[in-house]
Amino acid sequence: MKENNIFKDMENDVNASNLDEHTKQKFFSNILHLKNKKINLMITGATGCGKSSTINAMFNTDVAKVGMGVDPETMDIRKYELDNLILWDSPGLGDGKEKDIQHSKGIISKLNELDENGLPLIDLVLVILDGGSRDLGTSYELINSVIIPNLGENPKDRILIAINQADVAMKGRYWDFQNNKPEPKLVSFLEEKVESVKNRVKEATGVDIKPIYYSAGFKDEGEEQRPYNLSKLLYFIVKNTPLDKRLVYVNTTSDDKNMWSDNDEIKNYTAEIQKSFVETIVETSNVGGKIGKELGDILGMGKTGEAIGKVTGAVVGAFKSVVSSIFSWF
Repeated sequence: MKENNIFKDMENDVNASNLDEHTKQKFFSNILHLKNKKINLMITGATGCGKSSTINAMFNTDVAKVGMGVDPETMDIRKYELDNLILWDSPGLGDGKEKDIQHSKGIISKLNELDENGLPLIDLVLVILDGGSRDLGTSYELINSVIIPNLGENPKDRILIAINQADVAMKGRYWDFQNNKPEPKLVSFLEEKVESVKNRVKEATGVDIKPIYYSAGFKDEGEEQRPYNLSKLLYFIVKNTPLDKRLVYVNTTSDDKNMWSDNDEIKNYTAEIQKSFVETIVETSNVGGKIGKELGDILGMGKTGEAIGKVTGAVVGAFKSVVSSIFSWF
């Protein structure tokens, strides 16, 4: 995890600038409330879907134990605090009816918990499916009967479904290991799986959610496989996170390029993620016109732009101009 703090970077950049004191104080006042914002992200799924591997790859940490034995490692919902990012790692379902009932009750209780402002504590639920399994009955039960009925109004805004282990979706066939990506036949299979899951959930709940597919990769006794579409997964998480909480990911996301280098290239996910962070600063700072452009230049060329530019292991490059140009729109 990064040692630097995006809010400290912003403060230092603005303090070192030639902006007048009134503008500096206005900026600090407007963004101050962001510093204490926390994201509560619940990650759940059936046993063996790769929850822990996903957490460890995305946040460059081994705080989440990867299950290796017959019994699941997590018997109760575990809480991991990574700076202002709070991860709730729920037990895997599918290890027996009694345990599933117990774990489902725990998930429902957590989803109905309110924060100090009377709002739902959990901002977003990431449900991970096992792409290598043909039987997703447990996952559908979890999504349709446990998660969605307890997300309140507009449940589609608080749930993301991701199909992990795309590399073994056809028993390891049609995966290009050298380039770490699916071959066309596997892409077609995965796209069909995405549509199937989407349709099954829509039929059961009326909620329209389009899953994505990815591979969390692995490290095991000297062997290593890079993740695939992890940047796409982070992009969807960021876009579904409330605007005023998105900067938390700047401080917690892995800056290891190997974690983010391989994806389907449908979008430039790294650029989109960074753009989301800048938009948060712009919307919250409430400065526009000439001052906004000037502030954008200051942050873009300072430690703030450097910190955001490195998210998902990207090279800063032209990101500085992106910062100032986005500021100039407001």
